[in-house]
Amino acid sequence: MFMIRDEIKAALTKAVKKSFGGIKIPEFSVAIPESPEHGDYATNVAMVLAKVLKKPPMEIATAIAQELRSRNYELWEVKIASPGFINLFLLEEKLRNELEEILKQKEKYGRGKNKKEKIQIEFISANPTGPLTLANGRGGFLGDALANVLEAGGFWVEREYYVNDAGNQVLLLGKSLLAAGGFMSEEENFYQGDYIKEWAKRHAAVVKRYRSDPMRLGQLAAKDFLSSIKKIIRKAGIRFDRFTSEAEQIHKKDWPGRVNRIFEDKGLLYKKDGAAWLKTTEFGDDKDRVLVTSDGFPTYFFADAGHYLETKKRGFDTKINIVGPDHYGYVARIQAVARMIGLKRSEVIVTQAVRLWRGGAEVKMSKRKGAFTTLQELLQEIPLDAARYFFLEKSPDTHMDFDLDLAKERSVKNPVYYIQYAHARTASIFGKIRNQKSEIKSINQNAKLNLLNKPEELGLLKKLIQFPEKIEDAAQDYQIHRLTRYAYELARAFHNFYEKHRVIVEDKELTQARLALVKATQVVLRSTLDLLGISAPRRM
Repeated sequence: MFMIRDEIKAALTKAVKKSFGGIKIPEFSVAIPESPEHGDYATNVAMVLAKVLKKPPMEIATAIAQELRSRNYELWEVKIASPGFINLFLLEEKLRNELEEILKQKEKYGRGKNKKEKIQIEFISANPTGPLTLANGRGGFLGDALANVLEAGGFWVEREYYVNDAGNQVLLLGKSLLAAGGFMSEEENFYQGDYIKEWAKRHAAVVKRYRSDPMRLGQLAAKDFLSSIKKIIRKAGIRFDRFTSEAEQIHKKDWPGRVNRIFEDKGLLYKKDGAAWLKTTEFGDDKDRVLVTSDGFPTYFFADAGHYLETKKRGFDTKINIVGPDHYGYVARIQAVARMIGLKRSEVIVTQAVRLWRGGAEVKMSKRKGAFTTLQELLQEIPLDAARYFFLEKSPDTHMDFDLDLAKERSVKNPVYYIQYAHARTASIFGKIRNQKSEIKSINQNAKLNLLNKPEELGLLKKLIQFPEKIEDAAQDYQIHRLTRYAYELARAFHNFYEKHRVIVEDKELTQARLALVKATQVVLRSTLDLLGISAPRRM
């Protein structure tokens, strides 16, 4: 993936070596400043070199800037600013060259070269004991979009839903259904909610048949709930490559036993109070963890450890696990296991809670007695595109307030509408040149792009060429909200251009140049929306 940022960084490295010899250059940044007055890109290289060279940053910055200018770069104008920043302003010709690249590469623009690293993303993975909640939806949209971004970055990605269809939660589900059917007394820890009563009533004969086998009853119900979960996932536009059954693919294939042998060989197991313990504190956890309880039952953690080993053995270098806000205590222990088994890289992303608001007040949409709102109910209330955008526009580590009124509004106040409207405008422009009696029916590949010199045209160009960097950054730090913000900023730059300049004008050459700019905007905006899983309508 070609990026101007990389080109700048390489030029700076050469300039430093030319100015100061073969010194070891510390890591430095090349970033887009918040204020355009500080350049299109700015670097702190002079300040990080100050400690190495024992010289004032401004003196170092001056030397580097002079070297950049002396090499006769026709890419940028170089300025320095206190306390030692080097600011670079891209020349118009460089911007136009990048416009040609967008038109040439089309939907491939911004995509990275294929990499050897194989990444598995596990997300949602809600127990099949009830409907998906808003927290599941937040993690689901994040995992889906992150997989898109990583694939665009050149990685081989698998999307996994880990089905916890074994263990105590399935037994508890069976008992909850028996209580709802009147075959046993209700207990405080049973699953609550009308959906339990509805299932027990709808399958009364099944409940009666398995009244003495709550585990089997729970398994049958879990299979049914999983089928419903899959329907909602499809409705939400979320794609999975693999549904991994804990019962069938982890326990039956003895992955807990296999990982246990690794723990034994490394001397990481010990007995205490009749239970089997794992020395996770030696690998960064705050306390050791139980693998098998004193009454002989393997813990969820034991199965998860086996699952991680199974993932590694299937050839994955990296495992990314997206979990809900109630899983903070899970992070350190599973990361310890990842280190024990030698997984190259393991990341756990913890999403925060979601609150719904309508008319300035927090609301509960669910009519169920269980203390949750379902994803299905949300998608019945608002458009899918709005749901995806609103969930993805915030960093997953922040609590979010979901404004239902704004999500349903069809106006520029709604950010997803504003972005989609920009794409619809680009389509409308090309619709006009196809339908009107004009010499111009398509973009001329030899359009005179030097005619694009207005501030709004150049501002839109600068925003377009940031797209590859947004993909690379999001693929590195998993901050998908970079792309929602970018989509909004790109739409704003296009609306600003569109409202100040006519595209189809009497000057045919200028029309061709502006059509090229509009086409590039359409390409990049659609690619951005595709990564987010949001539609790019041609009409609104």
